[in-house]
Amino acid sequence: VQLVESGGGLVQAGGSLRLSCATSGFPFEDYVIAFFRQAPGKEREGVSAVAVSDGSRYSAYGIRGRATRSTDSAQNTVTLQLDKLTIEDTGVYYCAAAKGRALEAIRLWESKYAYWGRGTQVTFSS
Repeated sequence: VQLVESGGGLVQAGGSLRLSCATSGFPFEDYVIAFFRQAPGKEREGVSAVAVSDGSRYSAYGIRGRATRSTDSAQNTVTLQLDKLTIEDTGVYYCAAAKGRALEAIRLWESKYAYWGRGTQVTFSS
């Protein structure tokens, strides 16, 4: 099983961030794929999740209205675009996969996610 994040780097206030999660080694359609993040000195938190089977989505409260998710079943990839960035969006972003098709039973509860990527750094540029 592999999850590989890409798209991190320097971002600016009010700008956008586009992250991708390329997966392999498990049946993509049977999983929920999510992005989490961890800022320096803070606990890891959930950002947004998508159930691949039906495209249903769930985002953390501070993310709602700013996130756009897409899935590519041919490439087994999930993409997250986050708009209207603030310094609060800085951190290491992780991609994770949870087995199941019912997003309501998984959401952004970390214990549900068995597979994790290594993360990609997103840094605010002043």
